[in-house]
Amino acid sequence: MTGWVILVDQPRDFPNAETPHKVITTSEYLARPRLFETARPKLINLSRSYAYQSKGYYASLLAEARGHRVVPTVETLLELREAKLYEHALPELEDSLNRCARKAEYQPEGELKLFVCFGISRDTRFEAFGRLLFDWFRCPALEVTVDTGATWLSIDRIRMRNLTRLANGEVAFFRDALHEHTRRDWRDPKARTTSKYDLAVLYDPNEKMPPSSAATIRHFARIAERHSVDVEPITRRQLAELAEYDGLFIRETTSIDNHTYRFARRAVQEGMPVIDDPISMIRCTNKVFLMELMRQNRVATPPTVMVADQTDLTRAMDELGLPLVVKIPDGSFSRGIHKVATADEFKRVADELLEETDLLLAQKFMPTEFDWRVGVLNGEPLFVCQYRMARGHWQIVKHRPDGTAREGGFRTFGLDQAPPSVIDTAVRAARPIGDGLYGVDLKETPDGVVVMEVNDNPNLEHGVEDAVGKDEIWIRLLKWFIARMEG
Repeated sequence: MTGWVILVDQPRDFPNAETPHKVITTSEYLARPRLFETARPKLINLSRSYAYQSKGYYASLLAEARGHRVVPTVETLLELREAKLYEHALPELEDSLNRCARKAEYQPEGELKLFVCFGISRDTRFEAFGRLLFDWFRCPALEVTVDTGATWLSIDRIRMRNLTRLANGEVAFFRDALHEHTRRDWRDPKARTTSKYDLAVLYDPNEKMPPSSAATIRHFARIAERHSVDVEPITRRQLAELAEYDGLFIRETTSIDNHTYRFARRAVQEGMPVIDDPISMIRCTNKVFLMELMRQNRVATPPTVMVADQTDLTRAMDELGLPLVVKIPDGSFSRGIHKVATADEFKRVADELLEETDLLLAQKFMPTEFDWRVGVLNGEPLFVCQYRMARGHWQIVKHRPDGTAREGGFRTFGLDQAPPSVIDTAVRAARPIGDGLYGVDLKETPDGVVVMEVNDNPNLEHGVEDAVGKDEIWIRLLKWFIARMEG
């Protein structure tokens, strides 16, 4: 891993004597594109201005073009220009802000301004909020103006603070926060890896049904070591350390409503290759979007009716018949999917689900003994499996009331053994999503092959999906990451 480099407009803005890191001017960085030709530095841009077309703006812009990791990115600079551009982050930020206030028994004291540097809040009552703010907007120094006029604290403004305009106490706090942010890279040289690249694998050691088990991740790490890639498992608490790695492989169940999306988004901001990327997560986690995308690309799917209210129930039953399957837009691992056999049951299930979401999908029930799963990487087939239905159940996974689950068996095929129509349909379904790793679920019916869904976070378990392809499955994944790291 390379060291940190601090960019300033004038040497006096942050003297080299005050930091162990290299300090150079933005003018020098802009004028010398080959300055770090043999290295990939992590840049902290402390320019006096981040305004559009200023030196600070161009420093972040060209850093991304040169493959350098930089804080803040141009995306962050643009988002923080106007409140309407960052309003999508306010609900989660305000929720954290108020949780901190309740925990600290905070009493409104007039105007509240929070100063946050590298995710560290100067007001220690709002530590968790400061970390989350940095998760959303990786900027050296931010000031948050809070409206305390009501029982609910709300954010009036988020603005970037310039280093040269900080008060004396703020300057000292900023320096301490910068040191804390960068100190993790100063390790014992003997402990440093000899691998060419470091790949973070995000996992949850407590997840009951992870896409890859801890044992599988260890197997992947052994193969990666032979290809000069050091695989290191990380958890949700290590978001601040993500910039220390060269790539990210997410191996816990993804959702755009939790930390996995923030990890993916952060990786993209850092210029790191990531599976799953944020766009793929957005596209794959919503079945309504997927059905529309498949239709636009002429990929066969089960007959489907969108249900927005009770008036759509009769139309769905008329077009699809009974029994039929009702799905919430963003379920996973067979959750949020219900088979209904009568009109009364359909109405009861729809009533319950529509309390949580504005749209449901009703699909024709298509019973089969197994589903096909085709793994697609970079638009090409990676593995093929048959997943059998759980015994006595119509789905692959049967969730029990006590929280446990039972799964059906599996059979893995070589790419030359599976029906060509299954592989072809899967590839055509995955390519409009992106160039990452996807698991396409399909059924063979008398009318042909249909796509049930495309998963952005498919299972990849040693001894299951790689039972035929063996190490080649993992090597192709590694090559995907390596090609993008080198690019």
